[in-house]
This record gives sequence, structure tokens and C-alpha cells, in this order.
Amino acid sequence: MSDVHDFQTDIDAVRRIPAIPSILNVVCEATGMGFAAVARVTEDRWITCEVLDNVHFGLTPGDELNVETTLCHQVRASRQEVVIDHVSEDADYCDHHTPRLYGLQSYISVPITLVDGSFFGTLCAIDSNPAKLKNPATIGMFRLFAELIAHHLDSDQQLNESRAALAEERMTTELREQFVAILGHDLRNPLSALEAGTRSLLKSPLDERSTQIVGLMRKSVSRMGALVEDMLDLARGRLGGGIQLQTATDEALHEVVAQVVDELRSAHPERQIVTALGDVGKLSYDRIRMEQLVSNLLGNALTHGAVDQPITVTTRLIDNQLEMAVANGGEAIPPHLLDNLFKPFFRAQAQPGQQGLGLGLYIASQIAKAHGGTLGVTSDDDQTRFVFHMPIGPLVQA
Repeated sequence: MSDVHDFQTDIDAVRRIPAIPSILNVVCEATGMGFAAVARVTEDRWITCEVLDNVHFGLTPGDELNVETTLCHQVRASRQEVVIDHVSEDADYCDHHTPRLYGLQSYISVPITLVDGSFFGTLCAIDSNPAKLKNPATIGMFRLFAELIAHHLDSDQQLNESRAALAEERMTTELREQFVAILGHDLRNPLSALEAGTRSLLKSPLDERSTQIVGLMRKSVSRMGALVEDMLDLARGRLGGGIQLQTATDEALHEVVAQVVDELRSAHPERQIVTALGDVGKLSYDRIRMEQLVSNLLGNALTHGAVDQPITVTTRLIDNQLEMAVANGGEAIPPHLLDNLFKPFFRAQAQPGQQGLGLGLYIASQIAKAHGGTLGVTSDDDQTRFVFHMPIGPLVQA
């Protein structure tokens, strides 16, 4: 590595290790040497990352020596420590250029090797006086500290990579959701044109076959419109700070619920939907969004509930809160899936021929949140029950 930015990253990584100052201090205290350092060593660079200099050797973090003038260059090549008690009495190093150049009599340098096997640098100590270094205790201490430093560097690198991956994922998610919002918005105009065109065609004399075809086209357009609205609601919930409401105060919530129930009864005459709509008094809410919430919960019950068991819809006041519940029979939802039900695009069980984006429960939960309420679920072998709670006091926007 010869890029300055990369070396600064290495220096910063070492200096983020809180134990380094203590390690260097212990090294000097245990050996009696005056200078200890963690150095980043490559084929052509030697740079200090952290230093303890009690003898005024003159190096500070970020300073550089010519790598070929150092014994760390040899440590990098051999991946073995170099230990010298007394240069003048050492047959291998008494005439070596490095001790002569820097006036050294004692020296120890141990490799710092990362978990992937790559060489980072060295933990080293020097002094102008001899020191007793060639013993198992001292060498073992240096090796242990070098391993500890390598462990911290690996952890720091993994943390930085995780942060970078998270930032990239967030950017990708935001771009994806912006795309969904733009796509949904741009699809509205051609769908509106198709809806107007098919409505106009039905006003003209058509034979029976053409009338059926136009009717099917209108149903498809209606379904596409619902999918587009779901996409836009997803974008509003994820990008726009939540679903926005247009609230009004009235005492007709039971009528809103009853209207949605009647519509779905007509669409599913083979299913039994039972209601118990108690008087909940005057409430402040968005009528259209409340219809959507009830419709999504009922639609979910019709899709996933047992066809031979009734669906129940109830409203009541309890503990100064509105409680609206939709329950259906059928198999229990496994506990590990319950927490995921309100996530976008999630489906606990895919039914044959099932359509939709898997956004119904997510959008219902966002509508509940926008009303200052909550949407929860319980499920056992008797029934699955979705419950919407909303305070009856002043509305609090999400």
C-alpha cells in the first residue's frame, strides 16, 4: 500500500484501540526500554501508528522511516520476530547498518498478522542500552500483545465494512422506494385514461361479447388502480414520514365499518361475516383511511381464514380507547411469523391463485399509526384476531 489515505486509515484504526497506550507502557516498563511503537510496514513504507517515546527518539504517529533502514523490513519478509539483547555482542547484528544508523543496543520487533494472514506491521521496542529480551516471558508477552492488536484491527475492519454495507443498503432501499413512488404516480394518468375510456364504451351500444370484454377490462383497471394506490401508500409510509390524514369528527364509525362489511359480503356471498358494532361515540378520524383499514383486515381474513367458519368484526370502547377487531378461524399463524406480518411484501401463507403485493397489513398498520393507534395480532388454534386500538382523546399524528 502506498496511498496516503490508506495509511491514514491504518493510523486511525490503531489509534482507535483503547488498549494501545497501556500495551506500549507495559512493554517499556517490563523491558526497561525507552521507546515502543506500533508500526505499519509494507514492502516500501514504514510508518508509525502509535508511539511511546521516553527517550526522545523523535518519532510521532504518522512519521516515516526509510523501510530498508529498519529491521521491521526483515520481520515482514520472514514473518519472524527479531530480538537483540546487546547489539555489540550479537554475532548476527553487531555490524548491521540499522543499529549503527539509529544508535541502538537493544531491539525487539514482533509481526502483527491479521486473521486473513496478511501482514499489517510490527510491535517493536528499541533502546540505546542493552536489555534482557531473549527469554520466553518477554517474547511471549510481545506475541500476545501483537495478537491482541491484530484482533482489534480485524474487529475494526469488520465494523467499518458493516457500516459501509448498511449505508449502501439504506441508499439502495431509498432509491428503490423513490422509484416505487415515481412509478406509482406516473401510472395513475394512463390508468385514469383507461378507466374513462372503458366507462365511455359501456355507454355505447355493444354486443354481449364486447360488453363482457369491456367489463373485464374495467375490473382489471380497477385492480391495477388498487395496486398503484398500495404502492403509493408504501412510498408514503417509508419516505413521506407516514400516511397523512384528512380527519373529521363524527359518530358514524359503525356506519363506515358496516358499509365495508356489506361490500365484501356482496363480493363473497359464500362467506359468513358477523358484526357486533358497539356505540363508540364521537371520534376524530379519516373516513377513507378507516375504510381502507377495515377492508384490508377483512380481505386478509377472507383470504387466509377457514372458509367454513365465520369472520367476526367488532367495535367497542374499552379503557378510553376504541377497539376494533377482525377475527377468523383457521390454522394458527406460527409465533415466529407474527412479528413479520406488518412488514411490506410479507405473506405468512401463500394461497393458490392469491394476488396482491403483500402490502395490505403493512398499510393497515401505517393507517393505525397515523391515527395515533396500534394494530396487533394474536393467533391460536381457535382464531386469528387482528385488533386496532386508537385513543379517543385528541388525535396525535404519527
